[in-house]
Amino acid sequence: MCNVAGKSLVPATYDHQVTPEQLSALVRAVVGGAVERGALSVDVPADVVVERPRNPEHGDYATTVALKLAKQAGRPPREVAEVLAADLREQPGIARVDVAGPGFLNITFAQGALGRIAVDAVTAGEAYGRTDALAGQRVNLEFVSANPTGPVHIGGTRWAAVGDALGRLLTASGADVSREYYFNDAGSQIDRFARSLVAAAHGRPAPEDGYAGDYIGEIAGQVVAAEPGVTELPAAEEQERFRVRGVELMFAEIKASLAEFGVVFDTYFSEATLHASGALEKVIGTLRERGHVYEADGATWLRTTEFGDDKDRPLVKSDGDYTYFAADCAYYQDKRDRGFDRVVIMLGADHAGYVGRYKALVAALGDDPAQNLEILLGQLVNLVRDGQPLRMSKRAGTVITLADLVEAVGADAARYALARASVDQQIDLDLDLWSTQASDNPVFYVQYAHARICSLLRGAADLGIDLGTADTVDAAQLAHPREVDLLRAIAEFPRVVTAAAELRAPHRVARYLEELAGTYHRFYDACRVLPRGDEEATATTVARLWLCSATRTVLRNGLAVLGVHAPERM
Repeated sequence: MCNVAGKSLVPATYDHQVTPEQLSALVRAVVGGAVERGALSVDVPADVVVERPRNPEHGDYATTVALKLAKQAGRPPREVAEVLAADLREQPGIARVDVAGPGFLNITFAQGALGRIAVDAVTAGEAYGRTDALAGQRVNLEFVSANPTGPVHIGGTRWAAVGDALGRLLTASGADVSREYYFNDAGSQIDRFARSLVAAAHGRPAPEDGYAGDYIGEIAGQVVAAEPGVTELPAAEEQERFRVRGVELMFAEIKASLAEFGVVFDTYFSEATLHASGALEKVIGTLRERGHVYEADGATWLRTTEFGDDKDRPLVKSDGDYTYFAADCAYYQDKRDRGFDRVVIMLGADHAGYVGRYKALVAALGDDPAQNLEILLGQLVNLVRDGQPLRMSKRAGTVITLADLVEAVGADAARYALARASVDQQIDLDLDLWSTQASDNPVFYVQYAHARICSLLRGAADLGIDLGTADTVDAAQLAHPREVDLLRAIAEFPRVVTAAAELRAPHRVARYLEELAGTYHRFYDACRVLPRGDEEATATTVARLWLCSATRTVLRNGLAVLGVHAPERM
């Protein structure tokens, strides 16, 4: 809150605020009290759902807890509801409790109780919206994990935006989260990458199974510049130098482009370290001891069909080389050995067939796939400009990259656009829309609401209006229908964050922010905030400024969850 010098205008007033979480806890406590004194014979529910009724005339919030408890209580739902309603009416901050229909409880807050939500949000600041709903969970969140053979493509960019937002959401909900990038720096694709670099360095076309695009020539040139005699080495040694140096350069570029996009990982895990440490031999030994490994056709197999997979999977090929699946087994075990109780992996839809075998390997290692593993699949992203799909990157040659998207619309718009849709939906991202500064552009609409409030608060400071303190603001002044709408929206933010984290759905935050911005604009149009001309600031003026500041807090915190900036001027 931006307090400014001047005389305080408001007296001390009502000090109870009732958010949905507090109301849920209150109803649960009331049920417990009724059980304790013998008025009800039920188990106290672990959680009580409260929701905003569609018709505002039915109160601020409603709950069906009486209907859910009636059977256990052996009494009609309305009778259970009447017991709870009588106790709720005695609670601070509650103005009215009505029993409706078959046993709904419709709850209306006392005047000022809802207004204190704005004070609570401003006072909490960056902490508003954070909960401990997922406290105690240790989550390893793996996303992007693009091979170091080329720039991050548009599919990987979607996972960068969504994965980073999900990590922020999980953290905001109390989980202990580690963001991890797994890069496949071992295997045949790295060999093809090295041969492509060698070809480019000698001015030859890329191998038939190699990689093309301007970036290959650029990296080959950097290798030659760093090691001038590399092209004169024997072929095998030359390819090895291009492999080592090329992977280093490519991965450094990948990390840099992600960092510019606002995505930094806690751990960058190298597949090659699994091979070097003997982790593959160890995990195969573990699986063999558990009775799930057998030999056939000169190869070593994991009997994944025992755990629901459609066919058994090879761990070691007949030529003695390990399979990628063997590395997957070792990598999963490594995560568990590091103490993570839940492994979350984000993959593109083209990896859907991967889910069954991964669940099988988790089960084969003695874990519960339903508890220890979670695989999220995301759909494709299509970029559109002037109504036509974009097909090719100037630099990468065959794919659109993260850098292409950021260049077209900016990092904020790109992150917001990619996180705004459910991951199971294909996106047609209109570059013309997302690059405009207009209300049709969702990220501009939300950021503009934040900047507009910042401008308003600067205006209040210029007028010398004293906003007082949390103890002096008269929140009961906030009674206009548009003010109430805005307060209810602000109160929902912690629940939105928790639900988005639990459902792995960052898009819920984006849609909420757009609704909040619209609710704020409607409030501002209906309720004059700053005095005009020679008018004096009133208690209502101050209360509305706190409400504006609370809205700003939520917009800023919500955008931060998505990794998007909240500008103060636009």
